[in-house]
Amino acid sequence: MSYELVLQARTQGAPFDMARVDALLAARPGTDRSDGVREWDLGVGTVEVLPLRDGKRVVGAELRVPLVDDEELIREVLTEAAGLAHQAQLRLFDPQLGEVLTGSATERVVEQYLRTEHYRRTAKPMEITPGLAETMDRAERVQSLGLPSERMSLSSRLVLFAVGGFALLFFVMRFLMEKLNGE
Repeated sequence: MSYELVLQARTQGAPFDMARVDALLAARPGTDRSDGVREWDLGVGTVEVLPLRDGKRVVGAELRVPLVDDEELIREVLTEAAGLAHQAQLRLFDPQLGEVLTGSATERVVEQYLRTEHYRRTAKPMEITPGLAETMDRAERVQSLGLPSERMSLSSRLVLFAVGGFALLFFVMRFLMEKLNGE
C-alpha cells in the first residue's frame, strides 16, 4: 500500500508535459526502472514516480509514497513535490483529500497519511469466501493431474433436461396456437 499524490496541469484539460517532469527528476537523485517507474530518492525514503494515464493519454504524474509509521517521509515528499510542481508549472493534487495542495494543507495531508498507515497496520485482512479456497485447490489439483473436470450429477442433468423440455414444449405450443388463431 502507498499514499498517492498527483502532479497535474494547472488548468483542467490542459496538456501534461511528462518529458518536462522527467527532465527535472533526472537532475535529482534516483533511478529509472525497466518498467517505466522512476524511484526518486529523497534521503529519508524513496518515492515511485510514474505516468498517470487516461486511456493512452498521459494526464499527470503519480507519486507513490510508501506507508511508514513516521511522518518525516511524507513531509519531505510534500516539500520536494511542491518545489518540483513549481519548477514544472504544475499543481500538486491529493486524491485522498480531493484538493489541490497548498502550503497550509501540509498538516491535513500528514494526518491523512498517518490515518492511512494506521489502517494498513490494524485492519483485518480480507477473508476469502468460505468454500472458495477449497474449490480453487481442488480445481488446481485436477488440472495439474490432467484429469477431466467433474461431470454434472445425474439429478442435475435430469432437472436441466426437464426444464429444457418444458421450454421447448412451451414455444412449440405457442407457435401452433398462433397458427390456429390465424395470427
